[in-house]
Amino acid sequence: MADVSEDTQPAVRWRVPPAQTAVKIAAAVALAALTVLSLDDPQFVLLAGVAAVGATALAVRDVLAPVRLEADVEGLTAVRGYATRTRLAWPEVTAVRVDERRRLFSKTLLLEIETEDDLIMLSRFDLGADVRDVADTLTELRDRATA
Repeated sequence: MADVSEDTQPAVRWRVPPAQTAVKIAAAVALAALTVLSLDDPQFVLLAGVAAVGATALAVRDVLAPVRLEADVEGLTAVRGYATRTRLAWPEVTAVRVDERRRLFSKTLLLEIETEDDLIMLSRFDLGADVRDVADTLTELRDRATA
């Protein structure tokens, strides 16, 4: 959990891990190479090309908006959509919670930041940290703001 005591910097940031961005870039390059090497098979070119474009779009998002969530005692800034940053004051945030889903042999945890008319969901892949720790830090900052 990030420390938000009075002695430290009040703003806390969570970002996509750089290694994850590098993997997306490598996948985009590999898929583009497969597309070029398979020009004699139109169906494979289509599939590999679409996959290359998708991987590239994900990598570009990580480059354009690496910090997915930033919070301080006044509120938080979150990335919504592709790379749009939205600033929310703490009174606008109605709930911060962790949604846990179990399917077969896997467990998915998502940080949910709810406002009056929107829901922002972030995973550990967006934040580079355990979503439960992020939720605890956000709750602590929110409590300090209302105190």
